[in-house]
Amino acid sequence: MKTKKGFIAIVLSLSILLVGCKSWSNAAKGGLIGGGAGAAIGAGVGALIGKNAKSAAIGAGIGTAVGATTGVIIGKKMDKAAAQAAAIEGARVDSIRDANNLKAIKVTFDSGILFKTGKSALNAASKDALQKFAKILNENPTMDIAIMGHTDNQGSLEVNQKLSQDRAQAVADFLKLQNVSATQFKGVVGKNFAEPVADNKIAAGRAANRRVEVYMYASEKMINDAQNQAR
Repeated sequence: MKTKKGFIAIVLSLSILLVGCKSWSNAAKGGLIGGGAGAAIGAGVGALIGKNAKSAAIGAGIGTAVGATTGVIIGKKMDKAAAQAAAIEGARVDSIRDANNLKAIKVTFDSGILFKTGKSALNAASKDALQKFAKILNENPTMDIAIMGHTDNQGSLEVNQKLSQDRAQAVADFLKLQNVSATQFKGVVGKNFAEPVADNKIAAGRAANRRVEVYMYASEKMINDAQNQAR
């Protein structure tokens, strides 16, 4: 019983620490979560820090816990990439955690910025934003990428599945044309309207649900390089 109470106390203490330190950089948080405490508590801590919630869907399969210093090194790289992405017009940047409890980035582009209604061909104006985004990816060749297309719930599932897939693929294809390495792409997926972020019953909610998300996270090589640097 004492052991259980002690574990709960540790979790509560870390919860207070993480929630109270909103001004921490991604690097500092990366170090704490990437260390032994983060590995022990896992997704529980990730869920306590809002947008920094863990995403089990992404992450290199390394099969071992990542050390605190390695987390700091990777966190600094994510800090820099996130700041660059946030400067792109039309891009919304959220900090998340990957399956290894390492800092990762989700960049969201509203479909209205990229595409005409019901279409999957990129608008001319969107190409400027994606060209700037491609430069960030080119500067970080050891970051893995996953792209997911989303729609609102208007129309059939079949139509929205195809549209979401085509839009995700259009973004991936354009980024590859900007010399982003094909080896960085670990998934290009159409999610139809299965994962709304807002209420589909109102126009503003449907607009928010029409989006393309690009996840940037540490590849196995990036983790190995950071581990070698930490030694």
